[in-house]
Parts: sequence; C-alpha cells; structure tokens
Amino acid sequence: MPKKVYIIWIGWIWISAIARYYLHIWYEVFWSDQTNSELIEKLREEWCKIEIPLSSKSFPQREKDFFEKVVYTEAVPEDNPELQKARKLWIKIQTYPEALAEIANNKKLIAIAWTHWKSTTSSLTAITLKNSKTWTNAVIWTILKEFDTKNAYFSDSKYFVIEACEYKRSFLRYKPLIWVITNIDLDHLDYYKDLEDYISAFDEFINNIRTWGFAILNWNCKNSQNLIWKRKDINYIEIFDKYAVFTNLEQKSEIIPFPEINLKIPWEHILFDAHIAYIISHMIGLEDKSIINSLENYSWVWRRMEIIWKTENWNILMSDYGHHPTEISLTLKALKDQNPARPILTVFQPHQYSRTYELLDDFKTCFYDTDKLIIPNIYESRDSKEAKQKINTQKLIDSIKHDDKLNWEDFEKTLKEIEKWDKQNQYWIILLQWAWDIDNLRYKIKTS
Repeated sequence: MPKKVYIIWIGWIWISAIARYYLHIWYEVFWSDQTNSELIEKLREEWCKIEIPLSSKSFPQREKDFFEKVVYTEAVPEDNPELQKARKLWIKIQTYPEALAEIANNKKLIAIAWTHWKSTTSSLTAITLKNSKTWTNAVIWTILKEFDTKNAYFSDSKYFVIEACEYKRSFLRYKPLIWVITNIDLDHLDYYKDLEDYISAFDEFINNIRTWGFAILNWNCKNSQNLIWKRKDINYIEIFDKYAVFTNLEQKSEIIPFPEINLKIPWEHILFDAHIAYIISHMIGLEDKSIINSLENYSWVWRRMEIIWKTENWNILMSDYGHHPTEISLTLKALKDQNPARPILTVFQPHQYSRTYELLDDFKTCFYDTDKLIIPNIYESRDSKEAKQKINTQKLIDSIKHDDKLNWEDFEKTLKEIEKWDKQNQYWIILLQWAWDIDNLRYKIKTS
C-alpha cells in the first residue's frame, strides 16, 4: 500500500510544491482548500485527490485511512477543522517549512532568503543548474515553463534550490550550504516588532550555514553588510555591480568579474538577480557557456513582471506579485524606463492590513511612475482586529501622493476608455500589481 499524506490549503503556491514532491516519491496525496483555482485543477490532473470545500467530515474517519502526516501552511488558522481532527487522531503534523526542511536539508541546499525578488533569483538559479550536468531539485514560489509549468522540479541531483521565507523565522529550519541574502528591507510587521527585530532573524540564520559553506551578500545593502564576518568558518561572496569578491576562510580574496549577459528581460534588478545565479553556478563549478546560455534564454515567469497578452486594442496586460513599496517602486520605474511613451494603469491590491499600516509612509510615494492608480481593497491575511481598525482602503488611497487616483467603481469605465480604438492615443500598460484575487482580472480583460 502506498503511503498517504494530507495537505491543507492547496491554493498557496509554495505548499503545492510539497504535494508534487510526495507525488514524485509515489505517495498518495490528499488535499483540501476553500475555493477552486487554476492551480488546483492542474494538481487534480497530477493525481492529487482534493476536497472542496474543506471540513472535518472530509477527513477520513477509519483507522486504515490514517495518513503518515498532515502538512499545512502557517496561514491556516488554529481552528481549522482538519487541523483539529488530525491532532485528535495523533497524526504527525508539520508546517510547510518543517516539511521542506525534512526534504531538503539532506541535500546540498541553496537557500535564497531575502526580502525582495526571491522567486526570480531562485528561478534563474534552478534553471541554470537544471540545464547543466549537475541537475537540481527545486521548490520555487512561482510557475516556470522550464519545469513543465510547475513550481517544483525533482531529480537525483545532490543540489536543492529553495526560497527560504523569513516569516515567523521559519527559514531557521533550513541548513544551507549556500545562503543568498542581498537585501534586508523591513516586512512582515504582523510578526516582527521593528527593523532591529527583523534583522535579528537574518543574524540568527547565518549560524545555520554549514561549516565551509558560503554566504552571498550585497555590498550595496547596509543591513546585509552587517552580516559579514559573523562567522569565521564559512566563505563570503560580496556582490558589486560588475564583479563579485570571493573571500575564503583564510580571508584571502579573489575578484570574479561578471561576464556579459544579454537578458531577454532588460530590467536592471533582473540583471542583478542573474549575477547572483551566475556566481552560485560558477562556485559550484558549472561552465560559463552553460550558465550564460541558460540565463540568456530566461524569458518568462508567472506573476513576476509577467506579460500576459495584448488586449483587443493592443494595450499590454501585465501581472506582478510585488506588494512591498520597494518592489512596487522599482517595478514601475523599470516599466517606465523601458516604455517611456506608454502610459501605465496600475491596479494594486495590498497584502495585509498590518503591512499596509506599518509601511504607510512608503506606500505614499511608491506610485510615482504610474499614470493612473486604482486600489480595490486590502487583502486580509493573518490580520488582527486591531490592525483592521487602523487602516482601510479609503485611508490608504487618501494618503497616497498621486494626481490620478481612481475608485474601484471606475475600473470598468477606465478600462473602456483605454480600450477605445483611437490612433491618436498611445498604447497603455495595464499592470495588475497584486496580492490575491486581483490577478483574476486577466480572464476578464480580452486578448487581441
């Protein structure tokens, strides 16, 4: 009889990768969630047995149906009926980071762990390794065409690439050989008290690197710089704009220049991520020709400055998951720099009341490079009653410094105006900058 695992809340991109791992090792995988989605339907095709809507009644009652373990994302509330049922039945329960650590810590683990753009750097690194003779295993928080439109890839490789999230210090579960940390920017304020508390988590994490391992840090990030030489028994790699400096345990340094990389995605911060992927692959021992070829063929990733399609009247529809003010600002600036003649309409859905309130001063000024801005609602996740009392959508809209802020009720009218066929008008970029269901607008905005 095959072993069985039950995983609660399939709709979260990261935990679906855990399901794919268990399918890979021939477990029977059972899931549940509250709503259906395209991702769920894809998993059904891969033989996941999914129950919607979830309830304690959907959880098997008979002893022969008991699972080896139940895995859940930390976003699941403690009163979840299936979680409570699993506890009553004394079934082994693991959070997502606990399950991933159990899977990945016995490999040569490459942990991408910083505040912004973990998915892009993880994707570039995983693709580069996969295309080489070393192969890889990978759990990425987005979908890659190179992984057969999945978010995970598994092989017999000794390497494993993961995104290591800092929320609730969950990344302290991982024991990496290579740790990448290139920006530390205050986030997750429903858990961390302040920047000092946030930095302390990264300070702890550096102790998890295996002896003789590598810490890759950004010279241009002051908060990252502070981590250099916290350990004397690991190697350090500092990333500059055009080269990296490798310093070994004897504190002897070597300059490693970055080769010319002609990316299909021309934005500066993507090139920075490509340099990270290059240096990881270079230190592992991959040939430059193979590394550069993989990076230069990278063209698309789901929800990361993703070009969805052109609309009926040739406006460009895009989707981006960035929901921190720093990410939003850099995304919009990159779009404006590359498309100076195109006006931008941004539909932004904030993630969490607590994050929105605590970062309100940064949200006020991060939309400078969009021409029109619409904010439909704040997505609620792990928010307390106190957090929801401090901020709401209208307060956020009122605080943002922008000349063309529109109400959600104006969206369809605005879209119709943009979509009017008028040769005198310049084509627009319609950007879905989002945290949850706003991305579903892609199915309502018609393709050309």
